[in-house]
Amino acid sequence: MSANNPLLQSHDLPPFSAIRAEHVLPAIEQILADNRKAIADILEKQGNNPTWAGLVLAMDELNDRLGAAWSPVSHLNAVCNSQELREAYESCLPALSAYSTELGQNRALFDAYQALANSPEALSFDVAQKTIIDHALRDFRLSGIDLPADQQQRYAEVQSTLSELGSRFSNQLLDATQAWTKHVTDEAALAGLTDSAKAQMAAAAQAKGLDGWLITLEFPSYYAVMTYASDRALREELYAAYCTRASDQGPNAGQFDNGPVMEQILDLRQELAKLLGYANFAELSLATKMAESSDQVLSFLRDLAKRSKPFAAQDLAQLKAYAAEQGTPELASWDAGYFGEKLREQRYSVSQETLRAYFPIDKVLSGLFAIVQRLYGIEITELKGFDSWHPDVRLFEIKENGQHVGRFFFDLYARANKRGGAWMDGARDHRRTAAGSLQSPVANLVCNFTPATPGKSALLTHDEVTTLFHEFGHGLHHLLTRIEHAGVSGINGVAWDAVELPSQFMENWCWEPEGLALISGHYETGEPLPQDLLDKMLAAKNFQSGMMMVRQLEFSLFDFELHATHGDGRSVLQVLEGVRDEVTVMRPPAYNRFPNSFAHIFAGGYAAGYYSYKWAEVLSADAFSRFEEEGVLNAETGRAFREAILARGGSREPMVLFVDFRGREPSIDALLRHCGLSEDAAA
Repeated sequence: MSANNPLLQSHDLPPFSAIRAEHVLPAIEQILADNRKAIADILEKQGNNPTWAGLVLAMDELNDRLGAAWSPVSHLNAVCNSQELREAYESCLPALSAYSTELGQNRALFDAYQALANSPEALSFDVAQKTIIDHALRDFRLSGIDLPADQQQRYAEVQSTLSELGSRFSNQLLDATQAWTKHVTDEAALAGLTDSAKAQMAAAAQAKGLDGWLITLEFPSYYAVMTYASDRALREELYAAYCTRASDQGPNAGQFDNGPVMEQILDLRQELAKLLGYANFAELSLATKMAESSDQVLSFLRDLAKRSKPFAAQDLAQLKAYAAEQGTPELASWDAGYFGEKLREQRYSVSQETLRAYFPIDKVLSGLFAIVQRLYGIEITELKGFDSWHPDVRLFEIKENGQHVGRFFFDLYARANKRGGAWMDGARDHRRTAAGSLQSPVANLVCNFTPATPGKSALLTHDEVTTLFHEFGHGLHHLLTRIEHAGVSGINGVAWDAVELPSQFMENWCWEPEGLALISGHYETGEPLPQDLLDKMLAAKNFQSGMMMVRQLEFSLFDFELHATHGDGRSVLQVLEGVRDEVTVMRPPAYNRFPNSFAHIFAGGYAAGYYSYKWAEVLSADAFSRFEEEGVLNAETGRAFREAILARGGSREPMVLFVDFRGREPSIDALLRHCGLSEDAAA
């Protein structure tokens, strides 16, 4: 079997098309068995006098081999999910969790790292090596190395169950999203929708052998109805289906209910925190973050809420008044997007749809690449003839002075059996191998944009352009690292609340005239975004930004409170209602079950860490203010950012890197100014 198993062969890029569900479990079992044997050999050879090469580099080799097999499997499970692949993926989770816990609780391995930290060789370690050793010792403690045997055993059980529950949450959300569709045969029901949205719905119907149009809960379809459909009942129907996915409410009530899964996850996280000596999971989560305490996080979020809420209330009052003028005196949740877009059009004469014509995908990509080439001194070219998981996938190479730096895949469009949202995965790390050669990084960049329609290029809304820039910022953090030690190269070892800095930072160029000139051009004529449209778009930039800010703060506070107070007798929904009392200006209906689809915190890495988006936005807005002072396409400032932040990965504390670039600690002023929420902006 192993001779024919693509996951057991060494490869440059993953052999995606050759990977079958039946390859997965045998490959992972084989690699874990090989790794266990190799670790025993390493410990025997290294004895009481471990060396960097004999211990850390040797462990990097084992991690890399496991990553090279598991990364493509995990990726395929997210981007082309099937029943067979899902089962194969899930069959590996207990074994992977057990292996990870076993490593974290391996006393001999811990002693070897401790001995290396105290060895004469450690005196000559560079800052990245010292950070790796510090992180390793910290992670052993967070894996329960100091616990008695029975508690270590319980820790292992809890971790294993949590990895399975996270996967179940994700699967039930995907299944619930796909379980609801609405078949429309009378085009009049779609009044208000754009031609591109209708073309998409017609294609979805055709794919299922139906005539007419098929509305789905995939985001482009949902967004189109909520923003443009004149039929209020249709908006309400879709809203109810979307915000009750995977819950005990709505059209498929109870069918894929994530409610019990969330309760189990929260109970187990709380138990884990207690086992490790923390008061709650929020405290445990901060052990590896930039923020120093729960109080610091909560006062940061509440301070932002206090400053933003008056602006949000003002936004809502304007929206309600406008909706009433249009004949809807009682503004409901399914009206906000629709009237918001209409009011934006009325006030600024600009709509997302008008803008879409100016953002064909190839123009956006060529402009994005031109911006980063200018800022960071790199060249980006498209590669052909590679193995892929879908015909729409594209592969690009980054070079610097003609030398290969790294590659990244783009999988940009929504489709069936693909997880929603947008994300970046490190597919391979930049590192110096045990043999001394340099391994270059590879990234997967995934979005869910509206795909092209026959004979027409894919056109992005400006919001989608911003998402693309955001994910590409993560990609650059992974790809432009100069650190050669795997543990802190790229995004590895970066505190979670600082990891959004490079991504949110990139979004700024979507709003700068110099950036927009490069990324926009009419899909038919190629003419750049006209000055009057640009002016309107910039004027509309902070339209309803108060409401958007409190919405993000609601998510952040809910997540943190949920993990800081679990066990106080309140249900998930009661915690959410308490947060809404504090920050929300527009209450959703009682049947809304937003938490049941909040994959970031129940199936992703953002548990008690969703605040990271706002935390890092302060850093990114302040970092960008240096470009505002020195020139937004200033190559010298770009190189300074690259060398201070992107190149250094997780090798130093994020605050040290930030101060290196900015010359001082961050201030919240730039963020409030960028969002139009400062006193000056209000004036």
